[in-house]
Amino acid sequence: MAVEMALATTMATETQFHVLAVDDCLIDRKLIERLLKTSSYQVTAVDSGSKALEFLGLNGENELRDSKPASVSPDPYHQHLEINMIITDYCMPGMTGYDLLKKIKESKYFKDIPVVIMSSENVPSRINRCLKEGAEEFFLKPVQLSDVNKLRPHLMKGRCKEEEEEEEEDQPNNKRKGMEEIVNSPDRTRTRYNDGLEVV
Repeated sequence: MAVEMALATTMATETQFHVLAVDDCLIDRKLIERLLKTSSYQVTAVDSGSKALEFLGLNGENELRDSKPASVSPDPYHQHLEINMIITDYCMPGMTGYDLLKKIKESKYFKDIPVVIMSSENVPSRINRCLKEGAEEFFLKPVQLSDVNKLRPHLMKGRCKEEEEEEEEDQPNNKRKGMEEIVNSPDRTRTRYNDGLEVV
């Protein structure tokens, strides 16, 4: 019985989207966490941009952009979790949400993860700067359920992009070589007629 429940929980977790929520304010962090969980998202919440980078395995100062992080987190429980979206506060001590956005978009392995910025300040130049840098959305606080409902299309787009990249990795790199393999295959159903023809 316990094994069946664990399996069911694992299967449910696999179909859920996993969101990394970043906010230095405990109340705002708990609010976004509750809204996301109400909408059936799996949530990991951290209180700073540096902890978000640590969770993603990007916390090294001299991290090579072409090297894949060893794990998603030093915590063995989190090593198998895949992040589908990051939602972060803009104004935080140390590393701002904008700085976190830039680090994510500079990373080879995380650049396609949708990032959403939240702020209690409606500053058009700040909003435009974040959107130009690659943020999917910019929400004004307090975030509401209607805002969270806007996330799913970005998550679906991200998942489709991941699936396309996985398919491309499985395909031969050289399309001509792949076509030659098909044409020269002994399993072809049509026979070649030009082998025995003479030009008169």
